[in-house]
Amino acid sequence: MSLTSFLDNRDIKEKFRQEFPKPRFTIKRELLAPPVTNHYTLVGTAFDYLMRFYLKHLNPMAITNEWVAERSLETFLCLRGIPCYNADNRKLDLEESVSSLSRNDRVVFRSIQGIIEQAKEKYAEFLNSGKVTNQVIKSVLLLGQLDPIFRARVVDVNIGIIDNKDVKDLKSLISLVDPRTFKAKRICVLGPTFGKASALVGGADVDLVIDNMIIDIKTTSKLELQRTYFNQLVGYYILCKIGGIDGMPSGLRIKRLGLYFSRYAYLYVLSVPDIINEYTFSNFVEWFKRRTGEAH
Repeated sequence: MSLTSFLDNRDIKEKFRQEFPKPRFTIKRELLAPPVTNHYTLVGTAFDYLMRFYLKHLNPMAITNEWVAERSLETFLCLRGIPCYNADNRKLDLEESVSSLSRNDRVVFRSIQGIIEQAKEKYAEFLNSGKVTNQVIKSVLLLGQLDPIFRARVVDVNIGIIDNKDVKDLKSLISLVDPRTFKAKRICVLGPTFGKASALVGGADVDLVIDNMIIDIKTTSKLELQRTYFNQLVGYYILCKIGGIDGMPSGLRIKRLGLYFSRYAYLYVLSVPDIINEYTFSNFVEWFKRRTGEAH
């Protein structure tokens, strides 16, 4: 289970609809970067990584977290029935576990490992130079191919293969980012989780937190506030209230929720008091916690 799959339950969608009326969305903007392939999910995930690179360069004090792609190594072993932990729940040496893989699976594992290592090199180079090179973009596309291993337990048969049109697409998307929109005044957390609350839904991480705002990135060709987007933002806020945000000072309160529509270079911002009923919210949070317990 994940936050997304949890929110997809019919009764939960209805409960959210009753408690949190979706604001009217009448924004009209020009589509600045139309997609050039049908690799929508991959490009969206790769752009999330590219934004993490960019925002760390823009905000050197930004707090970073482990990439989801890094978790794909252990997940791949688990998918092949290879244990990563001993009876005492202590992590085993990965190299020791790899020796139990078949020859073909060892090739795939080494490919995953190589993608992560090379991406870290390109990440370090980018932090020093700030230059979005083709190699940097290729590295985030490759990282994007690894995310489904952890999130969906699916191994992409095309790992390592890159469409140059996707490189061009990502260059267009990152060129549209206005640094003023993402320059933090006090704090920037990249890819944070929500403490113990993340475990309630089987894992949850958001794209970024800047100062007092949670931001989710949407690389979609449609500029609209879908109910699923809205519920996801509210879900992040609920998890934040339950478990806090890892890496964020405990005294700092989230007051805004944002959706960055990357193909429009537009940040849509919602004020928490405008969508949260303070008189009923605490009861809703208690219901949410009980309901997540039923889902396990």
